[in-house]
Amino acid sequence: MQLTLYQVDAFTDKLFGGNPAAVIPLEKWLDVGLMQKIAMENNLSETVFFVPSLVNDTDFEIRWFTPLAEINLCGHATLASAYVLFEILNFNKSEIRFSSHSGVLKVKKENALIIMDFPSWKPERLDIYPDNLRNILSGAEIVGVYRYRDILVELENEDAVKACTPDLTLMKMSIDKMIITAPGKPRPNDPTGPVDFVSRFFAPAVGVDEDPVTGSAHSQLIPFWSEKLGKNKMRALQLSKRGGELWCEQLNAERVTMAGNCVYYMKAVITV
Repeated sequence: MQLTLYQVDAFTDKLFGGNPAAVIPLEKWLDVGLMQKIAMENNLSETVFFVPSLVNDTDFEIRWFTPLAEINLCGHATLASAYVLFEILNFNKSEIRFSSHSGVLKVKKENALIIMDFPSWKPERLDIYPDNLRNILSGAEIVGVYRYRDILVELENEDAVKACTPDLTLMKMSIDKMIITAPGKPRPNDPTGPVDFVSRFFAPAVGVDEDPVTGSAHSQLIPFWSEKLGKNKMRALQLSKRGGELWCEQLNAERVTMAGNCVYYMKAVITV
């Protein structure tokens, strides 16, 4: 069996930036074990599959796999899937509706940006920190610790987020996924405008030591920073080596949007 694979860099306007995703359109679902093996072979943070939907009022069903596990939500691979549908496969509606394990995800295109409507996952403050958290973060000063799906750790400033070197071996023993975040520092010469918050994301337990740009983390970061900063529209940077940029909005208590660019890297045929 031959399958077409598209590789797209998401949340960037520069090739070799953002987060690369492998996008594999299907006519019908493959065996879950085979999809997991394909994701392991691709060895990207996410391989995404979608099929024409059998669910009312949706266009496609979508699933996401890291090299080690299926996950319930992935932003950058959803962005990349929408890019493939809009720009390569000539999907002819103004909005794509994906049916997923996290509900219906609506995606539309406005000029160069692809805008995703995602669930809002507001993290709640933890009074008791996870085991070894201070050791995992190598002594970084912690402002607060929160959780929805993932552990979210607020650090004192952007430089602390950038400099942090988590002990990933120790992290695997007690925390499966972790976001670190802080307010953005002033950028007086940035023509795009201020950066409201920055982040990094680590998930070594599912085969992703550091994810370059993480949409699902922003389902948690957007409500967190919207409340903290008192604003609904924000610009965010993920400070991985590849880097990524997102335009974020808190729509209401239930939904957020995050928008970004994509760059097409390659098309390939795989044989399984």
